[in-house]
Amino acid sequence: MKAFWRSPVYILFAATAVVLIANGSRQSFGLFLEPITTDLDWGVSEFATAIAVQNLVMGIAAPFAGALADRWRPTTVIALSAALYTVGLALISVSVTPETMFLSAGLVVGIGASGVGLTLPLGIVGRVAPEKSRTLWLGIVTAGGSAGQFTFALTSRGLLDGFGWSGGMVAMAIIVIISVPLALSMKWASEGELSKPDRDTLGNALKRASHHRGYWLLVIGFFVCGFQVQFVGTHLPKFLTDSGAGAWLAATALSVIGLFNLFGTIAAGWMGSHWRKKNLLSLLYLSRGLLFLVFLYLPVNEITVIGFSAILGLLWLSTVPLTSGIVAQVFGPRYMSTLFAIVFLSHQLGAFAGVSLGGLFYDIYGTYDAAWWLAIALSAAAALIHWGIDDQPVQNPAASPAD
Repeated sequence: MKAFWRSPVYILFAATAVVLIANGSRQSFGLFLEPITTDLDWGVSEFATAIAVQNLVMGIAAPFAGALADRWRPTTVIALSAALYTVGLALISVSVTPETMFLSAGLVVGIGASGVGLTLPLGIVGRVAPEKSRTLWLGIVTAGGSAGQFTFALTSRGLLDGFGWSGGMVAMAIIVIISVPLALSMKWASEGELSKPDRDTLGNALKRASHHRGYWLLVIGFFVCGFQVQFVGTHLPKFLTDSGAGAWLAATALSVIGLFNLFGTIAAGWMGSHWRKKNLLSLLYLSRGLLFLVFLYLPVNEITVIGFSAILGLLWLSTVPLTSGIVAQVFGPRYMSTLFAIVFLSHQLGAFAGVSLGGLFYDIYGTYDAAWWLAIALSAAAALIHWGIDDQPVQNPAASPAD
């Protein structure tokens, strides 16, 4: 029997821990918006633009990181990305102009996050997971991001209260560096799967995907997820404090979203193993839009905010195991890192739009109403788009009939 640290289950454990640290810390940036803009006497859009650029750079760099991981050793790419992400966080602590914040929070963190966020950990787990349990395993990894959001929302609030925004960023960088040895530790457990001879090439996989209508619908639809998640993650704290809520409620809201998404992503992974993933995605996006609509007409208090956050948590990153599961189902897991990274690029374009438009609308109108209504309209569009996806497996001509 293999030792635990050399087994596929260890890959699942370590990849989940990496995602917990990376995504959890990144999703807490919204809590820093108010103290940074107040201390540096900025408008909302300056910091929001840096975070929007971060999401855009993360998306653009993700396919390149995925290609390096598919051609090289993914564990090394994840470790190097984690180290760069740590450097970016440390640089944020000394960024006191919009230009330096653009470079640190936008470019450096964005490039680092492209390899340590979701795409590469999901890619390596997708390759080692049992086929019948693959979507569930992807859901567990994604749940790591939710656990991180729950953990870091409360941790970041404590760091802000204890050390201020600059010291809090340094403390966060110290926590994030732990993901480097975690990534390197996956090397021995993944050697067997990653050393198998290839019967296909990345170029052929990209060609099949580029001619597949369902793949492009998946790309377009994932834009909506990015818009909604990053708009809420970045601007919900400001929306709540403007509505009279205390800073503690804003931190609690993000924490509750992360907590309930633990259950949502795992449930989505399990349901994706039993029902058609594309139909589940349509229902998920439709549910998000209805939730936003109801929330706009409710008074802001502890009950409504926590209730909203709990329901949204169930829908938060539940799109990820279903979306990545469709990619692996249709094209196989071998080049999942690159193929899902291209889909993820669309997600990050949506994130860029959600963060930047949220800040722009706020600076123009003094409220977030226009951004909320746009998020609702996009939910309806995404529900229609995913319903029309062709999710049947594509035959790989390079594979033998026995495959």
